[in-house]
Amino acid sequence: MDHLPLHTFRRSVERFPSNYPTKTFSHLDQFLCMAFAQLTYRESLRDIEACLRAHQAKLYHLGIRGRVSRSTLADANEQRDWRIYADFGMRLIGTARKLYVNDSFSVELAQTAYALDTTTIDLCLSVFPWAHFRTTKAAVKLHTLLDLRGNIPSFIHISDGKMHEVNVLDILIPEAGSFYIMDRGFTDFARLFALHQRQAFFIIRAKSNLACRRVYSHPVDKATGLRCDQAVALTGYYKTKDYPQHLRRIKVYDAEHDQDLVFLTNNFDLPALTVAQLYRCRWQVELFFKWIKQHLRIKAFYGTTKNAVKTQIWIAITVYVLVTIIKKRLNLDASLYTILQILSLTLFEKTTINQLLTNADYKDILPLEPNQLNLFD
Repeated sequence: MDHLPLHTFRRSVERFPSNYPTKTFSHLDQFLCMAFAQLTYRESLRDIEACLRAHQAKLYHLGIRGRVSRSTLADANEQRDWRIYADFGMRLIGTARKLYVNDSFSVELAQTAYALDTTTIDLCLSVFPWAHFRTTKAAVKLHTLLDLRGNIPSFIHISDGKMHEVNVLDILIPEAGSFYIMDRGFTDFARLFALHQRQAFFIIRAKSNLACRRVYSHPVDKATGLRCDQAVALTGYYKTKDYPQHLRRIKVYDAEHDQDLVFLTNNFDLPALTVAQLYRCRWQVELFFKWIKQHLRIKAFYGTTKNAVKTQIWIAITVYVLVTIIKKRLNLDASLYTILQILSLTLFEKTTINQLLTNADYKDILPLEPNQLNLFD
């Protein structure tokens, strides 16, 4: 918690005032209790209450001033505005991105590269009727834009299951000169042209039924796996209206899966092989979804209202970002998984984080020289 910017947290609280009383159980108390639940994998509100009350004497030093109660925590999650924690999470994301701005990834690229994707979190329709997805199913969708430098989520939108992933392009504010890497589920040429007009670059996998005509072909080295590098124009009345300019079509053979992959981009300057390598980096956002679902509590929820669900998801993301900040500031070699596993068992220890998370083997330290002289050699 020493790495938690409390002044930033208070500013986020002030931006979204609520009528729910905070005198006996503050917003910080709520955040710390929920962060404790994330780091220690608690199953329920009763579980959180029992574990924290077992360490009642230590809670004050952690920053928890109020009395931890299951009903109080449930009411806070349902009634306090989830945008407080969303705003605080975005501010922490800004801090983390500054720390990782000089990091490199598998492709040498001067511009910023983002991977955009959506994951679905299944829910029970009878318990979460507001998250209607299908006839007998409920779900929420987590739309995420991942900065490939450090794998930091730079944009997150939580919606119900009915919202199609391509609609998130209407909410996203693109950065000029940056690359946006997307799967073919985001194919909408009108929205892609809006990205192009804002001087942002996109790389998207083409659908199999893409209708286009070749304008020009560039020479390629087929030994690298490239099959073609073309400038194409879309055909069809509506598609030509949606995207009236030329696109770049790159075809690559994937030897691992024995298939041809076709990509579309509005960038004509990067080498064709670099475009293919950038699309391969899109897998990082899939790994991010898999990681947070396995190691954070976003599949089982402590509350059933929309506000409680969004509060829990945003606090989970904030905990993830806070761990990445600690990893960078302390220059730790351990993975995020290892850090979370260690923290889950040592939250109430007085040992410093550096000592806990570094692999120092204290058995290798030589004992002090005794004053007694050796009688025998």
